[in-house]
Amino acid sequence: MGRKIAVLGAGAIGSSVSADLTKAGYDITVIDQWPAQVEALKATGLHIQMADGDVKVPIRALHLCDLASANLEFDIVFLAVKSYDHRWMAEFIKPYLRSDGVLVGVMNGMNDDSIASIVGRNRTVGCCLELSAEIFTPGLVQRNTTHQGTWFAVGELDGLYTPRVKEIQAILSHVARCDVTGNIYGTKWTKLVANTMTMGPHGLLGLRNGEAVALPGMADIAMSIGRESLAVGAKLGYRVEPIFGLRADEFAGTSDENLATTRDALMRHVGSRSRTAPIHDHIKGRKSEMEFITGIVSRKGKELGIPTPLNDAVLEIDRRINKGEIRMDASNFDLLKEEIAAATR
Repeated sequence: MGRKIAVLGAGAIGSSVSADLTKAGYDITVIDQWPAQVEALKATGLHIQMADGDVKVPIRALHLCDLASANLEFDIVFLAVKSYDHRWMAEFIKPYLRSDGVLVGVMNGMNDDSIASIVGRNRTVGCCLELSAEIFTPGLVQRNTTHQGTWFAVGELDGLYTPRVKEIQAILSHVARCDVTGNIYGTKWTKLVANTMTMGPHGLLGLRNGEAVALPGMADIAMSIGRESLAVGAKLGYRVEPIFGLRADEFAGTSDENLATTRDALMRHVGSRSRTAPIHDHIKGRKSEMEFITGIVSRKGKELGIPTPLNDAVLEIDRRINKGEIRMDASNFDLLKEEIAAATR
């Protein structure tokens, strides 16, 4: 375990990964832009609360400004930030990534080509994940998915099964079930489809996932959103893949059956009491990253001539929430239905 590993981003996901890898004995350095978080990690370490047992570990933590004088180079960097921060963070860590090192984007969205344009395709490995966690207090994370219920997949951008991707799989297996895929783009698009169906509409309402799923008409809206996202991905050449640890036979069937299976599996993983990421962002006074999830479906749909009125409606309401024009509130479900009705007349 002599490899030097950085986790760049100590939010809920990065902290969960850092705690498990530190506990497993890896040489981990955590780097973050949130001063209070870094100071808490230095003082008391990380505390991850979850249903299958708490993890408490000391953590080597650095502020962004500490790295220049730390004299460190890393073999592996796990980039665990919001999608809107991925480019500048990749540029930031590039000088500290060894020439034969690798950067793994542990985040939602389709950002691997963008990361590769900065650090090089030869130093980029893709990652798809489902890890639900929340952080509001420095040093303390509520992880909603257990180790058994958390799932990652990693893959080379060219689909090859290489020693380094096997090594990354072995490392991340301390955090979750981790598969290797020869179709990382298709795997990540399949997860993006699931996010547009859940994170998209749920993130407008401020409700827990169990409450949002139970709303009359939500299932039909989610399925229609998923169909749009699936159509755009198909036109882009992405082949859907079983995700969340589903077997191929569990993922067999029609497109609608695949969408329903994926949505149901995601909700089982995260649990009914969890809240989706845009809600966390709103509580913290930050914008959501829906521009990199629902937004990519909407943008690519326009480029390809594929109508995406439901994704467009979700994106517009999210934009208004981010601008402070409306509040994140359950009443936005009626607004969403009105926007959809107007767009599909």
